[in-house]
Amino acid sequence: MTADRHSDPGIPGDSGTHRLPVIQSTDDNDRRVDQGRIGDYELIRKIGEGGMGVVYKALDADGQAVALKVLRAHIAHDRGARERLRREVSTLVRVRSPHVAAFLDADVDGDNPYLVTSFVPGAALDEVVEGDGPFGAARLARLGRGLADALGEIHDAGIVHRDLKPGNVLMVGDDPVLIDFGIAHVADDSRLTSTGLVMGTPGYLSPEIVEGDAVTEATDWWGWAATLAYAASGRAPFGRGPMPVVLDRVCRGEYDLSGVDPRLRPLLEAALDPDASRRPAARDVLSALDLFATGGHTGELPVLGQRRPPAERRDRRAPSTERLANARPLTDHSKAPVQPDPTERFGPQVGPHARGHVVRPADDRPVPSVAPGRFVPPRDPRIGQPSRTGTLAALLVAVTGISAVLPTVGITLLVLWAIAARWCDKSITSMVLRRYSSGPRRSDTFVAAVASPWHGVIAALATLLTVLIPAFVGGCTAAAVALIYSMVEDDSVYLGRPLPLAVGVLIGAVVMWWGPGGIPLRRGSRSIVRGVVRGQPLTQIIIGLCVVLALAGTVFALTHLTSGAAWWPISSDSSLQLQLALGRPIGN
Repeated sequence: MTADRHSDPGIPGDSGTHRLPVIQSTDDNDRRVDQGRIGDYELIRKIGEGGMGVVYKALDADGQAVALKVLRAHIAHDRGARERLRREVSTLVRVRSPHVAAFLDADVDGDNPYLVTSFVPGAALDEVVEGDGPFGAARLARLGRGLADALGEIHDAGIVHRDLKPGNVLMVGDDPVLIDFGIAHVADDSRLTSTGLVMGTPGYLSPEIVEGDAVTEATDWWGWAATLAYAASGRAPFGRGPMPVVLDRVCRGEYDLSGVDPRLRPLLEAALDPDASRRPAARDVLSALDLFATGGHTGELPVLGQRRPPAERRDRRAPSTERLANARPLTDHSKAPVQPDPTERFGPQVGPHARGHVVRPADDRPVPSVAPGRFVPPRDPRIGQPSRTGTLAALLVAVTGISAVLPTVGITLLVLWAIAARWCDKSITSMVLRRYSSGPRRSDTFVAAVASPWHGVIAALATLLTVLIPAFVGGCTAAAVALIYSMVEDDSVYLGRPLPLAVGVLIGAVVMWWGPGGIPLRRGSRSIVRGVVRGQPLTQIIIGLCVVLALAGTVFALTHLTSGAAWWPISSDSSLQLQLALGRPIGN
């Protein structure tokens, strides 16, 4: 924890900052302990807080500065919150490195559950770069090697950090210390369901986290590259702006490395590949980094290798201390992973070990659901859920088939779906943000209902703006198909025939899905399908109906190559056609 770093957070969704949000406390107990004691620790000052806890600079019994995180009073007696804190402790205990946050002490069973780490007298990387400017080659190589060593230790322990960014790197001189394991992912665990997507800094969330896909070691190497790009140029590699815009750049791999040393740029470009399977393995990254440190050019990066098999990993053990004799790494991976919290700012491995509180192993019994009215740790329900790609693909081909017969209906359905998906995504995001900042409240349903019309307006406006490029691409595609058909059949060029319309709608829909502004559409579409089409039988029925519609549309398009489509409900007369004549008379 940095000694002088006061809470000056950014706002979720603002990619112009690397800091996590701080929530102002209204809890009387939080104010009461602000100048008091917790356990054997004297609280000095508050240095951070979030939805689940508060972080203080504190002094231990020997007068050594430590960082102490305590759960908020209104959730301190919630068993689910305590179990998550216990699992977080189990995660931290698994990692030992001079470049990684160190666990010192914890008491998850007392009246005020807390977690203690050492206090670091250093500034965050983003603050250092803002003050000193971009790093030179030697300093950059040292930063890269230090972070790489940290990731090696973390990965050897079977953990993926998931949140490597400038704000989570403290600089002790020129040596980095990686902090904040709030959304760390145990490799053997189920995929994390958390606020990681909503609360993370947009420009430093890897594409797989944005899309809700499985995280691997490659996720951390992506964050490593993004962090080094910032240190090398002084600019966020994916720029600034609204969260959807920045996330879209992340998923497309549209980074700006113009200020990065040309010798280092090839390595960062490879590590920032949106496809995790194409990113360099750890050994390739380290080889290229060593080459850069000695004045070489990383353009000589070898063909991307495979990651180390588990057999090559060193056996990692938890810290051995007298006071932690009963502690053990988490082995029951059937439980929900540790929930994220922006207050988890921990220091390096210095100072004494645990001082007198036994950390009991995680309870092997499943964590019970929280009763209504009790605190539910904030989470984003979209992450880690089935993507439902097959059902969505079936819906797309069904709309394509409908567009071949009734293009007005097909296009209208496509636009309405886009609005509904963005509406759904906006509503879920707003609810998660609200519960993160204030915790669950009885007024949540009322607030959601009141805000829903406004979310709908925003979704409609966003759809109207983002549909322009897909409409243009779809129109050009339809024109190209019509032109090719006219050249083959020596006929006039018509856009109003079933085949050009169907192909144009299909391509336009694909561009809408993957193009600019497509992230909210994809997340919202998956949320709708998961909520409405539940169970295998219903899914099979829906997919079957969609396939029938698609086949019917295809047959219709192929058997009506020369006739126009029906533009119902605008007109029941198929003579109402969009026509494009290219040097030929228009006629039937």
